Amino acid sequence: MLMKRIIGLLALCGCLAMPAAALAAPVRKAPAQAVVEPLGLVRVALTTTLGTIVLELDGKRAPITTANFLRYVDQRRLDGTVFYRTMRLDFGGPGPQGLIQGGTQYDPKRILKPIAHEPTNVTGILHKAGTISMARWAPGTATCDFSILLSDMPALDADPGASGDNAGYAAFGHVVEGMDVVQKIHAAPVSATKGEGVMRGQMIEAPVRILTARRAKMPLPAAPAPAARATVVG
Repeated sequence: MLMKRIIGLLALCGCLAMPAAALAAPVRKAPAQAVVEPLGLVRVALTTTLGTIVLELDGKRAPITTANFLRYVDQRRLDGTVFYRTMRLDFGGPGPQGLIQGGTQYDPKRILKPIAHEPTNVTGILHKAGTISMARWAPGTATCDFSILLSDMPALDADPGASGDNAGYAAFGHVVEGMDVVQKIHAAPVSATKGEGVMRGQMIEAPVRILTARRAKMPLPAAPAPAARATVVG
């Protein structure tokens, strides 16, 4: 319970907030969304200077967020962007805790229109270790800055019974390969001076470049086990 309260405080302070560059840009309200057909599961490979991270996006449960991320992938808008932030938590559990953040950093040459918010109480995709989730200001302002979690962070889920901004963040998939790369990025040296507010001390000194972001093949379904042959006794 204590861990959830502390993480909740971090979330309210901008845990998955947009980078400082976004402060100079006007916040645009998300346009009305057309109906998005479910996409099913889609894999994306992020090739970075420290290795490759393979994501499995859930287009069935989070169709708007998944379709938006795929637009950035298909239009090569994530190529050449960076992971620029590492947030490190220590609640005494095993392994590294916190998240890494990367994306377009509100670059006007890269970003598309903001998207409607898909809260976790609607999608059922919770903020567990390995989850990918959209950064935002108010609900409906997400473009393509995103975070990958190294540990469970339930306070980032929607909490309709809470006061204030209780919509949480839009989780839409998880890492299926390359968590070792996520951990390397998380452990990267940070700058003592870069960043504003809660991000001060969390900005990576030499941001880790995303060389390419491409769709990846889904694994083939496992072949059904052969039916057992009956033994005839006689």
